[in-house]
Amino acid sequence: MRVAYVDARFGAAGDMLLGAALDAGAEIEAVREALRALPVEGWSLDAHAVSRAGFAATKADVAVETPQPPRTASEIVAMIEAAALPPRVRDRAVATFELLGSAERAVHGTPDGEDSHLHEVGGVDAIVDVVGTFAALEALGVERVCASGLPAGGGPARAARGRRPVPAPAVLEMAARSGATLLEAQPGEPPSELVTPTAMAILGATADFARPALRIERVGIGAGTRDPEGWPNVVRLWIGEAEASASEVGRGLRPIALLETNVDDMPGEHLPFLEARLREAGALDVWWAAVQMKKGRPGLQITAVAAREDADAVAASMLEHSPTLGVRATELLRYEAEREVFEFESSLGPAAVKVKRLPGEPPRAAPEYEHARALAERSGLPIAEVYALLEREALAQLT
Repeated sequence: MRVAYVDARFGAAGDMLLGAALDAGAEIEAVREALRALPVEGWSLDAHAVSRAGFAATKADVAVETPQPPRTASEIVAMIEAAALPPRVRDRAVATFELLGSAERAVHGTPDGEDSHLHEVGGVDAIVDVVGTFAALEALGVERVCASGLPAGGGPARAARGRRPVPAPAVLEMAARSGATLLEAQPGEPPSELVTPTAMAILGATADFARPALRIERVGIGAGTRDPEGWPNVVRLWIGEAEASASEVGRGLRPIALLETNVDDMPGEHLPFLEARLREAGALDVWWAAVQMKKGRPGLQITAVAAREDADAVAASMLEHSPTLGVRATELLRYEAEREVFEFESSLGPAAVKVKRLPGEPPRAAPEYEHARALAERSGLPIAEVYALLEREALAQLT
């Protein structure tokens, strides 16, 4: 799996994360192209080389040329969801602003059902930082994000509503919700805000706060605006392939897509046909369950799981072969056991079993139903006996 590890021990901000991804090799024009999908005008994105405490780094600069209205988290989420962005960019950006919005409501005591304006983190520059960072990570092929502990910083900081303590209340709230580690003060650490709410939201919504074993391919360094003496105001981004630990061999972590839709006007006899078409399109699994829909009507939730590369084809098949008008897509990670299909000559004839392997354990075998049924019909034995016989003989050959 391609992983990005964010070394943020000296601090992090939205523009620093974006700069680090650009420094790691993401093409800035690809990032701009993704950002143009948003219904926001009057911004520009550039990058240039700088030095911070001896580190050569890239500084991402977002300029806002047109006055912008204040925006709430819900408005920004709706804007992102409606944009033609790659699914992973959209999902990560939505999760970031949902975390920001919920943290802001919590620290300001906003009543349930109401939305609060995000002020600085709702500005166009913050939107560009968030969506631009995820677009850059997508250009780098990053499947998983991990992060170091974060410096707490200290002293007061200026904000739209006046001075605030450091870490900012929203930063602490998001750190608590995401399980982030705040580091103890380091020698020479400046008494200032070192992690901005935008950076905390990006990392809190998408990162695992642990350093994985990595085969590093490239490193990007993003610079902050300030250049305090003796303190490297940079964030480092390590890009590489995750090495599996001994305990993870045979238990791979694979990105998948969960595709869902609800229908209340599909005859039950059409469902097996739909399942067959979805599996032909690449679905790994298909199921449906009864749900209650609008106006109290009974309906079905149809769900398919597919590899990321097959998600578009499966969604298209769901749209074509069911009456639905839309398909929900969610990107997930799935732990998978090592598996194979083992074909062998049993005492009853040719057979096949599914073999499951876990680290440090003997293999497990499950007969394929169609093979077991055919052998049961041919031999006259109960299918339960055929299952037991095939499992026993397969394991004897496998071991």
